[in-house]
Amino acid sequence: MNYLAHFHLAWPDPGLLAGALEGDYRKGPLRGELPAPIERGVRLHRAIDAFTDSHTTVARLRCEFPAELRRYAGILIDMSFDYFLSRHWNRFSAETPEHFHRGVYANLERHAQQLSPDARRMARRMAEIDLLARYRDWETVPAGAQRVGERLRRGNPFSAAAPHLEPLREPMERAFLDFYPELLEFVSAARERL
Repeated sequence: MNYLAHFHLAWPDPGLLAGALEGDYRKGPLRGELPAPIERGVRLHRAIDAFTDSHTTVARLRCEFPAELRRYAGILIDMSFDYFLSRHWNRFSAETPEHFHRGVYANLERHAQQLSPDARRMARRMAEIDLLARYRDWETVPAGAQRVGERLRRGNPFSAAAPHLEPLREPMERAFLDFYPELLEFVSAARERL
């Protein structure tokens, strides 16, 4: 899952929302360096990623990617799932997207001093460009992947990904619609255990 889904799954708990972002930047064991509500959010973020990565629907979808992209298919699937969540938002949320986006940005700003510098920078950038709203546009997926690929050491595997993604849009949408309700159930139970 990428930003939009992680925030949706953490909503409306303020600590879980902050931890949903910090989870991308905090590595290693959690030892109480963060406020407890944010650590809960990081744990939820990790549980969501583990559930997603091991799910049979996602594993099958990974196999549909061309061989040269399969190693990085998880990144592309995560980003495309944010697009499909945005596209099917009303199935999964009673909040309007605009209200939700504003609420997420405001929460991240309130918690800025408790976030790592990288998460703080990302939160600021996210609000500046209204990244969550951009997931309504399919082009955000290949463009975002391109930016991620620029940070990889072995060259950018996403530089020519766009034409490969187009024929996968329909299978990815079907996979998302099958998978996301199961993820919602998993998260509902996981939030109780955190």
